[in-house]
Amino acid sequence: MSAPGTLDQANGVASAPAEPIGPGRLVLVVGPSGAGKDTLIEAARQRLAGDERVLFPSRVVTRPPSAAEANAEVDVATFATLARIGGFALSWSAHGHDYGIPVAIDHLLREGRTVVCNVSRSILDAARRRYQSVIVVEITAPPAVLAARVAAR
Repeated sequence: MSAPGTLDQANGVASAPAEPIGPGRLVLVVGPSGAGKDTLIEAARQRLAGDERVLFPSRVVTRPPSAAEANAEVDVATFATLARIGGFALSWSAHGHDYGIPVAIDHLLREGRTVVCNVSRSILDAARRRYQSVIVVEITAPPAVLAARVAAR
């Protein structure tokens, strides 16, 4: 296995360390589009403002900005460069766009902090291999509500 912070060429993220990263907790919020994940994360961010033990890093995404989400938008070439140099702890593609969680979360988790991220279910296994403590929070809503919210975007 590669040393911490080295690049895993197969998936473009920093490779998993020999020992899972911790002792901090990684809270992964998952659910379908329109479920309200970002709304709930923002409410938690506001409620916990000033608490340095809990952090809410921005995702890096290759899609246009959204007022409802706190993302760092980049073009496809920039995302590819970040992936190539191991700039993501976790990354995935969905609906024609790329998403990444900055590798800087590794340092925060080693410090024992709690990190909260909106992610895809597709990276849960990779997260569980990489980190000591992964907590998954699934947010959902009735199908009609999901459809209405997505249509309103």
